[in-house]
Amino acid sequence: MAKRLKLRHNEYYNFQDILDELYTLSQQGKYFNNLIQTMKDEKNILLAYRNIKRNGGRNTPGVDGLTMQDIAKLHPDEVVARVQDMFRFYVPKPVRRKMIDKGNGKQRPLGIPCIWDRLFQQCILQVLEPICEAKFHNHSYGFRPNRGTHHALARMKSLINLGGLHHCVDVDIKGFFDNVHHGKLLKQMWTIGIRDKKLLSIISALIKAEITGEGVPLKGTPQGGILSPLLSNIVLNELDWWVSNQWETFETEHKYADLAKYRAMKKTGLKEAFIVRYADDFKILCRTRNQAIRVRIAVEKFLKERLNLECSEEKSKVINLKKQWSEFLGFQLKAQRKGFDEVKLSKRESRGYDKNTGKQIRKTVITGIKKIPKFVCISRMSHKAKTNARLKISDAVSRLQKSTTVKQVQRFNTTVMGIQNYYRAASLISLDLAEINFTCRMRIFNRLKNNMVPATMKDLTDSQKERYKDYDCKLHALGGVALVPIHAQRNVPPMNFNQKVCGFTADGRDLIHNKLVSSAAHVLALGLTNIPDKSIEYHDNRISKFLAQYGKCYVTGRELGLHGWHCHHVVPFHISKDDRFSNLVIVDGDIHSLIHMTDQTKINALLKILDLDSKNLVSLNRLRRKAGREAIKAALPVAG
Repeated sequence: MAKRLKLRHNEYYNFQDILDELYTLSQQGKYFNNLIQTMKDEKNILLAYRNIKRNGGRNTPGVDGLTMQDIAKLHPDEVVARVQDMFRFYVPKPVRRKMIDKGNGKQRPLGIPCIWDRLFQQCILQVLEPICEAKFHNHSYGFRPNRGTHHALARMKSLINLGGLHHCVDVDIKGFFDNVHHGKLLKQMWTIGIRDKKLLSIISALIKAEITGEGVPLKGTPQGGILSPLLSNIVLNELDWWVSNQWETFETEHKYADLAKYRAMKKTGLKEAFIVRYADDFKILCRTRNQAIRVRIAVEKFLKERLNLECSEEKSKVINLKKQWSEFLGFQLKAQRKGFDEVKLSKRESRGYDKNTGKQIRKTVITGIKKIPKFVCISRMSHKAKTNARLKISDAVSRLQKSTTVKQVQRFNTTVMGIQNYYRAASLISLDLAEINFTCRMRIFNRLKNNMVPATMKDLTDSQKERYKDYDCKLHALGGVALVPIHAQRNVPPMNFNQKVCGFTADGRDLIHNKLVSSAAHVLALGLTNIPDKSIEYHDNRISKFLAQYGKCYVTGRELGLHGWHCHHVVPFHISKDDRFSNLVIVDGDIHSLIHMTDQTKINALLKILDLDSKNLVSLNRLRRKAGREAIKAALPVAG
């Protein structure tokens, strides 16, 4: 859903063509020397506001105490002018330090920039992303559009099941985000093709922003900054391609087909290795243990000498997946024996005679058949993941004990279904959730028994009935809302990422979503015209509402033209001060006049012209009541 929304936003502001061009030029190996002009574009700034206004941290203040609500009240021209001024001479404000619990007794430091710096970083990110996407490795899945943890997991399973690669190199980078070398990062950006010196100086200032209570950092990128995930991918992209070029994308002098190429390469001393990376968490799968040991030594040396990153000696190791579990993204994976593959050892020809004809014939005799054990990947929740799941459910139960409101019950259900949705990719998920359910059910019973009543499948919502229809569960309800069963989740195998999916090509977008309907042209034209005394939140939501109504009037249902329509506040702005999407409707100009009219003669005249039916009148009167006007009963004859 999120990836489709992002593409929608690009089309709302007619910015997709610019991003597509940047992606294509980057694929062609072009250099970019004047990116600041594109980042300062009004459309890019308004698009940046739209992309971050619903972010989870929108209400988290920086050192200046401002949040996205403070920007939402400003006029679009004021927001654009301020961001453009930041590009002229950028001095970042200090970053607020916040420590969050990692769940293992340790804490992760977050750096929270001021809200204007976050908006500024988003403007940079939107332009850099297509350039970098064209350069990134296919099997890097973290912090990239359209990709996720389940794609990385699916790739791991494919390499184990289809590739027969059972030796895994686990390498743990010590404090990656806190140890990124600033000089090396800027050189890597230059190599990718980002050669706008002013932009590089802005990014240099951004990553060196003062951290309150700690001073100016000499290395690292602040976790919590909008640009940090992209910068971290730029740093490790060099590692991706270095490992890949050892085998997967190795260039041979003779041009082979893929299978023939690998057969030829196996006769050499090259290390057969495949990397799968999600942010700073990566695995390298090899054919033999000897290759895996050599790869581990080489990778640790590469990280230290080329990227100035240290590896943890305790956590870095080589694992035989036939014997041990390997932990990746909250899952544990292992290669388990499942049947045998029969392999014919050799053949020889012998001569004999046909019993019926007496003629001499040739026969092919197989001298032997060898059975080779077949291994498939199995997966389960990691021990840490199960502990965290229990803690989350226990916390939700404690909240329910204090307050059995509908909101708290729904929060409990959301917590459980979130755990089920993420870990359903594990092949042993049913066993894991049954174990979690066993440890949590007594807590649920003891704390909530006084308020719980028996429930049935009929008490679930329609979506929950569909989700749990194959389970015969003993259900309970609180406050009239049924608690969802913790154990009721079967394995849903993760799917490999389709490498044709791309948000910066027409064919790639067709695999994600359909292009906007023709009414988008009206919206794009509207987006260039700002209304005085209206906030940026109003202007942004006006576009969304127009598209949500498919360019039709809320009252009449008739398609609207480019001009002559208005965006109406359901509850008048002077009362509500509310520019949110839910408080806006798009109506024809005459309908807007009719909503506010009090003169009965004028109302009758306009009703006669508009020719509204009873259904239209119901919608109209709904808006009139919200606006503090009396309902219109019917059109009356107009005098003489």
